Amino acid sequence: MSYPLLALSAPGFPELIFIFLLCLLLFGAKKLPELAKGIGKSLGEFQKAKAEFEREIAKAAQPVEVKSQPDKVAHSVYPVAVASSSEQSANETSEPQPEISPAKS
Repeated sequence: MSYPLLALSAPGFPELIFIFLLCLLLFGAKKLPELAKGIGKSLGEFQKAKAEFEREIAKAAQPVEVKSQPDKVAHSVYPVAVASSSEQSANETSEPQPEISPAKS
């Protein structure tokens, strides 16, 4: 029986040594500490951004406290009465009603 997933497992000690030696040959002994420092800084920045993102998500998930304010829309809207069809026909034959314009605030 073959296990194809074993080929994708994490590298062992001999493989890590080979990778380290390959990096040493490609970049040189002087560049490796600089590369490691750059990788460490970028990982630190990534973790900060991740923590900030998680804080923003948690902040958005918290319930919003709403202060009670007078309803500005309710003061500017006039109540509208619904008339039945018989009342509408009676109103159409009577004198026209003057239009009510909204008060300026």
